[in-house]
Formats: sequence, structure tokens, C-alpha cells
Amino acid sequence: MKRYTYIFLFFSLTLTTPLTYSQSTQDQTFEILKNLDIYTDVIKELNAEYVDDIQPGELTKEGIDAMLFSLDPYTNFIPETEIEDYKFITTGQYGGIGALIHQQDNYVIISEPYQGSPAEKAGLMAGDKIMEVNGQSAVGKSYDEISAILKGQAGTEVQINIKRDGTDQIINKTITRENIKIDNIPYYSIVGNDIAYIKLTGFTQNAGKDVKQALLKLKEKQPVKGIIIDLRNNGGGLLNESVDLSNIFVERGQEVVTTKGKVKERNYIHKTMYPPVDLKIPLVVLTDNQSASASEIFAGAMQDLDRGVIVGQRTFGKGLVQNVVPLSYNAQLKITVAKYYIPSGRCIQAIDYSHKDNNGYSNKIPDSLIREFTTKNGRKVYDGGGISPDVSVKPRKFSQIALTLYGNYLIFDYATKFRQSHPTIPAVNDFKISDSIYNNFLGFITDKSYTYTTRSEQALDRLKSEAVREQYFEAIQEEYNRLKEQMIHDKSADIKKYEDQIKDLLRMEIVSRYYYQHGKIESSLTNDPELARAIEVLHQPETYQAILLGTYEDPAETKSQEATDPEVTEEEIEPETE
Repeated sequence: MKRYTYIFLFFSLTLTTPLTYSQSTQDQTFEILKNLDIYTDVIKELNAEYVDDIQPGELTKEGIDAMLFSLDPYTNFIPETEIEDYKFITTGQYGGIGALIHQQDNYVIISEPYQGSPAEKAGLMAGDKIMEVNGQSAVGKSYDEISAILKGQAGTEVQINIKRDGTDQIINKTITRENIKIDNIPYYSIVGNDIAYIKLTGFTQNAGKDVKQALLKLKEKQPVKGIIIDLRNNGGGLLNESVDLSNIFVERGQEVVTTKGKVKERNYIHKTMYPPVDLKIPLVVLTDNQSASASEIFAGAMQDLDRGVIVGQRTFGKGLVQNVVPLSYNAQLKITVAKYYIPSGRCIQAIDYSHKDNNGYSNKIPDSLIREFTTKNGRKVYDGGGISPDVSVKPRKFSQIALTLYGNYLIFDYATKFRQSHPTIPAVNDFKISDSIYNNFLGFITDKSYTYTTRSEQALDRLKSEAVREQYFEAIQEEYNRLKEQMIHDKSADIKKYEDQIKDLLRMEIVSRYYYQHGKIESSLTNDPELARAIEVLHQPETYQAILLGTYEDPAETKSQEATDPEVTEEEIEPETE
């Protein structure tokens, strides 16, 4: 009967609106109704005939997810059960206990309670193992399962039993959930004696206002000769917040970004609306290959308007705009509705999702289609792949031994033990990993199991695979085995060779036990080549002006993409969130 209802509806539409429906529109409508009918029949027949009971809701969600993924990664179906997670992305708020958590073997571990959160007020500490939640065993449960239970409406209670390092006693905590707000700015300070540094990690509500207030507070402390906005590892957020952030540094009424879509109502020019804070002070924006979306709008606008200098690496390349459409039963659809264009007229989208190759994959926009644009001062800039920095700086790389010790939670576990025996430590900038602490750490990991493969060994393994595939391996096997033996690494030698890297990771982890995220970020800035280069540019007015005028030649600039480098950077070794 439903099939006839659809057909009747279709013919009713075509007969009653002959002037507004073209033939192509009629064909499209018929295709939609036909395939909806087919889908209904599939679900009905599966429910009636399939050997096991089906879950219609789960099947439908999987079908919708697969359909949307064929379009682009940003068009997503949001069921009612995931609405809170979506609200967190846009507002930075959620109901919960306020703690970072991670999975470690069969346990979910507290990575760090947020400062001032219910978790901290209840006395939870980094390293605590969650044994039970609301009377249910948490052992063997996944991170996602425990995270879902810890979240909930503000004002409600959750009971947690934890086991703390150094004691066999099970500690019971009753925690009242609150509305947790994740700060857009976890850290800001004066660096290089006279430079305002602001770390912006998201573009949720009030991001622009938060930066403005932070900047004004820093200016109240002392004269400021330059500003650094750190957008590394900032995946973006709300478009309007990128406009408000730009408004701090450019005149009211300045075009920042234009959105263009299939529906005319989506075509909109976003301009600044308020008086600026500072039009003259030198500005540097730090970016990396994880700076995306709203981060790229701000960085791109500052570059196109020649208002600031971009330092770091090429950004991610997300030039698509999403809107949320309400659906039945409190579900929502986040759908790509437009592309955005920054002041020079370029769109920095890197992947062309409208065309697929023979294997069904979308590829980067080819060099042949990349177009040249100009900034306000006439500098050449390009579309088709993120924002290229004005001053390129390679990100700090960590050795495999350092990453292995961090990734296997040996550094984390040592920091937990350190905290138990050291109630206090000096201020962040005064705390150092002494030889005594480092040797104690080496003793701690002596009986721990950890293995790793160097990048040279990985490259050699790839060589073997290709040689076997092309049937050349027998001819080089003897040389291969000899080289393999020479490459067998000595862990103790690597620990000595990369001592400085391991000490830096130890310092950041230990500092976070006492000074939370604020301290961890402050600690990470000690050996930060990108920050050092940004400060250097701001302390060299001639270089700064030459960059904006287009007369500066960046010695580090290469045409190769840093994104192809398989090494891991510091920003990529962060814990999970609650």
C-alpha cells in the first residue's frame, strides 16, 4: 500500500505544480521515492526472512552512515543518543565529571582531572584505575563504554570505585556531575620578554571573545610588541568565531570569508562587525597540518589581508561548510552545504569529494587545477590545498624509543609513582628532570617490556616486501641479512642518544600532575622550534615587513608536502578525553 501512496504523491506533485517542476526535478523526485520504497521492502523482508533477529535501528544507521560517507567525511547522521557529543563539539560543554581518560590494558585510567572539575574536587588523580561505575564492574570495559557512563545530566550522581597506585585499598567516590566547559584557551602568557602568546585549541562559542580578553589582560601586565596566536592541532569549529577572531585585528566591515552553495540562501559574505582591538601590532599565526576549517579561515584571512605572518606547516585543507538540519525523533543531519572562500577569492579545500577514482576514492586536487591569487599587497597565494606558511618550520620529531616509552604508558606510569612520593614540585619553568630523576626512571623501566622498530628497519622491511613481490629477493638476501644485523638497535644506546627527548616528555607528564593542562602546555613550549621562529620573526621588524611586502624568501620553503612525512609530532601524542 505504501508503494501506491508514494506513486500517488509523486503524480500529485507533478500535476499540481507543472510550472515549478522541470523534467529533471520530476526524475529526481521519482528516483528518491522509488529507492525509498525499495529500502522499505529490504528492511521488511530482512525482518521476516533473515535467519537471526535483526536490529532495524542499527541496520538503518549503518546504511545511512555508508551513504553519507560516499559524499564526504563531514556529512554525518547524528542520532538522538549522540546529540550531547555534538553539542560538545560546537559549545565546548557537556555534562560529566570533567576528566581525561584513556584505555590501558583491561582498565580505563584517569589521565588527568580538569582543574576545578567535579573529578578534581572529589580527589581523583591521574593514574587511578576505574574498577566499578554505578556498581557495575569496569574491568574489561572499553573506553567508549566508560565514557558514556561518566557523562550525564548536570546535578546527577555517579559512583566510582578506583584503585590507586601504591595501595591495595579500593577507594569509593560519589561524584556529582556538572556542566563541564572546555576552555578555548588553555594557556596564554608573555614569551620572549615582550610577545603575547595565546594557545587557541578550538572555535566553540565565544572563542573570539576569549582571545580578546586574554590579549587585553596580557597588555595590562606590560607593553606588548607582538602577538602569537597558536592554532596548531586546532581542528576548527564555528565559522562565526573565526570572523570574530579576525575582527580583533582588522577594521569593522572587512570581508573575512564568503560561503557559496547550491542553495542561494547559503551564499553569504561574512564581515567583521565590531571595532578592532589592535590594527598595527605585529601578528604571527602558528599552524600545522592539523589546523583546519575555522583555523584556516582565520589564518587565511590574516595572510590574504597581509595582516599577519603564518609560521609553521601547511594547514589541513578543509574548505567545506556544514549546517545541522533537524530530523524526526530528535535526530539531526550535519550536511555540507557550501564551500568557503577567503578574502583573496581562493578556496583551500584539498580533497575533491565530488569526483571518485575507479576504486571509489576521492583524491587531492591536481596541481594542474590549482590557481594563483594575490593578497592585498600583491603577494602570490594559491588555492587547492590548505594555507601555505609564509615561514616554513619543520615540526619537532620524536624518536621511536621516545614514542614507544610514551605510547606504552611507561612515562605516564612513572609520573604516577613520582606524584605519590613528591607532594610538590617547583614552578613549571623551574622544574627540571635531573640526572637523578632520569636514572630513577631508567631503573623503573628496567623490568618493563617494550619493543619498537626504527624507521630504518621499517624502510628495510618495505624493501624486502617489494623485492619479494618483484622476485628479486633471492639475489639480495645475503646483503639484506647482513644489513638487518647491523641495524639491530641497542635500547640502552637509544635511551642515551635520545635522552633529551625522553626528559622533555617526562617533564611534561610530571608537570601535568601538579599544574594540569596549563602546566603541560607551558612545559612543552621550552623546546619549541616553531614558537622560537615566531618570536624571532616578531623581534625582526625588517623581516616581518619583508614577508608582508612579498620581498622575503623563505629558505626552508619546499614544494614537497610535509604531510607525507610518516614521523609523529608532539601534537599527536595527546590522551583521550572523557
